[in-house]
Amino acid sequence: MEYNSEKKTPEIVNETLRIFKDYSKKRDSWAQQAKEDKEFRLGRQWTKEQAETLEARGQAPIVVNRIHPAVETAKAMLTANRPSFRCAPREDSDRKVANVFSALLSYMYDISDGRTIIRKVIDDYYVMGLGYINVYQDPKKDMGKGEVCMHDVDPLDVYVDPNSRDRFFDDAENILVSRLFSRDQAKKMYPKYKKQIDDANGEQDFNMPETGRDNDSNVFFPEDVGLLHEQSEYVRGYERYSKIDIQKIRTYEEFSGKEELLSKEEFDNYKKQPAWIIENQIITDEQQAQQIAAALMQQYQVQEEEAKAAAEEEMIQQGAGLEADSPSTGIEPPQIQQVTYEYLILKQIIKIVKIEVTRIKQCIIIGETLLYSRVLPIEHYPIVPVCNLHTRTPYPTSDVRMVKGLQEYINKTRSLIIAHATTSTNTKILVPEGSVDMKDFEEKWAQPGVAIPYDPTDGAPVTVQPSPLPNALYQNETTAKNDIDHQLGLYEMMMGNSQAAPQTYKATISLDEFGQRKIKSKLTDIEQALVRVGQVAIPLMQQLYSIEKTFRLVNPNNSMSEYVVNKRLYDDKTGEIQVFNDITVGSYDIIVVSGSTLPTNRYAELEFYMDAYSKGLIDRQEVLKKTEVFDIEGVMQRTDEIAKLNNALKQQEEQIKQLKGDLQTRDRESVGLRKKVEVEKFKGQLDQVSNKAKSAGTLFERRLDDNLATVKRQVSDASKKEGSPSGGKEAAKNRK
Repeated sequence: MEYNSEKKTPEIVNETLRIFKDYSKKRDSWAQQAKEDKEFRLGRQWTKEQAETLEARGQAPIVVNRIHPAVETAKAMLTANRPSFRCAPREDSDRKVANVFSALLSYMYDISDGRTIIRKVIDDYYVMGLGYINVYQDPKKDMGKGEVCMHDVDPLDVYVDPNSRDRFFDDAENILVSRLFSRDQAKKMYPKYKKQIDDANGEQDFNMPETGRDNDSNVFFPEDVGLLHEQSEYVRGYERYSKIDIQKIRTYEEFSGKEELLSKEEFDNYKKQPAWIIENQIITDEQQAQQIAAALMQQYQVQEEEAKAAAEEEMIQQGAGLEADSPSTGIEPPQIQQVTYEYLILKQIIKIVKIEVTRIKQCIIIGETLLYSRVLPIEHYPIVPVCNLHTRTPYPTSDVRMVKGLQEYINKTRSLIIAHATTSTNTKILVPEGSVDMKDFEEKWAQPGVAIPYDPTDGAPVTVQPSPLPNALYQNETTAKNDIDHQLGLYEMMMGNSQAAPQTYKATISLDEFGQRKIKSKLTDIEQALVRVGQVAIPLMQQLYSIEKTFRLVNPNNSMSEYVVNKRLYDDKTGEIQVFNDITVGSYDIIVVSGSTLPTNRYAELEFYMDAYSKGLIDRQEVLKKTEVFDIEGVMQRTDEIAKLNNALKQQEEQIKQLKGDLQTRDRESVGLRKKVEVEKFKGQLDQVSNKAKSAGTLFERRLDDNLATVKRQVSDASKKEGSPSGGKEAAKNRK
């Protein structure tokens, strides 16, 4: 929203131009040093006077840039991973929404190409002692819905109140960002103000400090390129940020839990908003109120008709005549009342408190024309500094500034060594005057095997050998290189020197971890700045993301997460519209997980997670997150399918094993049955034999009995024939 300043437009413009002029004078010395540091980092390390002096001596201005690889190594380490943002709810704010904000900050980092931005900022941090991150709302992104983004700012384009002492310049009265734009660039940036841009005064001065460094490195800066058009085609732009105290009214809606800070004008409009009280339920959305009211009326009509029908049926059963009055149902119609927010404030359903808050005022000026001004919903400057060696001024010291002397010594030493090597290869000869024909001597000296006559009376030519350079010169150069790395918090192994690495893997990991301690001190500066980025971004998100929005986030393990904010859901049971993940309310604290941007040993981390998985502390999905597997969901699905197939295979194997056991049992049972049949058969045969034996025995007994009976008869007959009783008895006794 545009802000109507209490000051007139000419006063704002004149004040801004005066501030820009004053701040520029105060920072000239620092800006010149920062420009020189930047040139050193990129290879501009000789002044024109130094280069001319060396060339006059026959030496080349050699540059052995040790600063560049050291800075690149530090950048690579400090930006190895995406920073991990964590939001914590303040007071009664929603914890789930806090997690959503954590994801939103990572989302802002991704859509802004945060890794590239942070790399640039860290480069400025090391080289110039100061880097800047600008957090802003881009209304053009996301199909015109807008996004909260961030980008880097050139420190030489930023002008800070010289009296500031705070690390984040919170005590600065103003912060200005100024640079030259072509008019076409300015019109694309501010399309609503084309006429004002055309009317703005032109300018040609880049307002950049001069260092006198030679440009043989082919490294260019804006002032080196120059302007492509006439002076009138360029305009200077000013972004001025200042802190103001404004009166705000804090509102708290008990029925929704929504809390807002409103200006007086916003509060006046707020009080006029309509609301509906339906069955003691407060509805603020007209369409929702109409839907709920229609549903309740329909429900009321159905209930009343049912009640009437039941009452009439009862009257008929009681014998009441047709002339009787229609019975009363006792059902009350739904209570629907349209009110305003002012009524809710009077009834203290909405509570208000008048407070004074600090806000950031932004003014955009082109040339001498104020395009617009507005108040941002933030209490911290959106230009977030990343200070290196803070000196309690807006002009910190850089690491490069501390090693420039070492770098110059390396360059001078190397130039001397090369010059000495050049002169050593060019043999110098002392020739007595008149002993040889100099023209003939010069032509033939370099030819192999040639004979050169000379007059021995005048003396023979003598070859002069140059004095060797002392070994200390080479040693000092190596020491200077090591000193630069040490100053920047690096060591040889971190620079990729495998010879400096220990022989064992664990020793290498330990050394690398210990070697990162100085880098971690730098990381603290960066993490504090990222915390401030989050503190600025969240209020901007709460203002911009006021409607339903779906955003997707690519996780570090390449999986995809989807979040929906401000989603309206209708509750069938209560008939209320609930806002899911309402990010427009609440206050939140921000932290950045320490060391989250530093490189991690993937193999050591994976080994740790594998050990935890083997002990049952985590599942395999957490293990997969620590791998470089892209399609984790596909791997999980395929793994589940393989597990199911393995289970089915095991079940089949168990069934086969069981069937084999059953078969063996049947075999044993069949053998037993066969033996049993044979036994029964044998028993049958035995019974046959036994029966035959019994039959034979019976027959023999019968025959024996028959024979005995025959004998008895014969004896009896014989006894009768003797005719005497005694004789018969005696014969019987003898038989016995």
